[in-house]
Amino acid sequence: MTALTEKSVDTTAAGIALMTIGVASLCVSDAMAKTLTQYYAPIQIMFLRNLIALPFAILIAWRMGGAGALWSRTPMAHLLRGILWIGATVLFFTSIRYLGLAEATALIFVAPLFITAISAVFLKEQVGWRRWSAVLVGFAGVLVIVRPGTAAFELVMLLPVATAFVYALLMLSARFVDSAESVWTLLLYLTGAGVVLSAGIVPFFWQAVRAEDLWLFAGIALFGTAGMTLMTQAFRLAPAAVVAPLDYTALVWATGLGWLFWNEVPDSVTFVGAGIIILSGVFTILRERKSDSD
Repeated sequence: MTALTEKSVDTTAAGIALMTIGVASLCVSDAMAKTLTQYYAPIQIMFLRNLIALPFAILIAWRMGGAGALWSRTPMAHLLRGILWIGATVLFFTSIRYLGLAEATALIFVAPLFITAISAVFLKEQVGWRRWSAVLVGFAGVLVIVRPGTAAFELVMLLPVATAFVYALLMLSARFVDSAESVWTLLLYLTGAGVVLSAGIVPFFWQAVRAEDLWLFAGIALFGTAGMTLMTQAFRLAPAAVVAPLDYTALVWATGLGWLFWNEVPDSVTFVGAGIIILSGVFTILRERKSDSD
């Protein structure tokens, strides 16, 4: 094995490790947020999370991208992304207040399928019949979990699906940002926009923060920022087709955390639906990477 090949293997392994740890970190952040939703409005949780994380986001952008990473030539695009970021986060935090963590996480997995559908319908990108089939199969998995028309159906189960749709728009909106801007600039401005935009809304929902909850707010900021940073680095070190499917390990972490702290155990139907969504999502990711390489 040549030195170049060994280096490639090492960086890929590092990317896999970073992605796995990053996904776990975000799940820990979500679990902390679920605890806080019993006492605070989702917009307040998001505001404080971003406010605490902002200094770290500035430091990370500066250390990883230099002083140039602190400035943007497309502020309006970041404003749009901030609005979408707030919408997705508030929807998800609201959903985990009422749903199990694993159940909400499983439904979020339809985001890549929404990205494919939106790209084809509104951005006029070429999407073959195989990826369209995967999208339809994935949405069938959503129906398996949600079970519309049965006694198990709850309207709140649509919130994670709505979250996935808004999150897909957030991912696609990155195309409006100057291509010369680094991912660290995107991370910084997403966090900053979350603070600025939610600052005008949060006073209407503000609840005095209890001293015993301070560590939870700090934990959300720490694990959330760490998770996003580690996952970003993972995509820089390893091929996207290798690390992107690891995002689905979130279901394992969410299931474990839900069982540990709230005694939540998803039923078998939820796992079947989640499996369908995951398989269709992985297929979509791999087909997209293959199309990009052709």
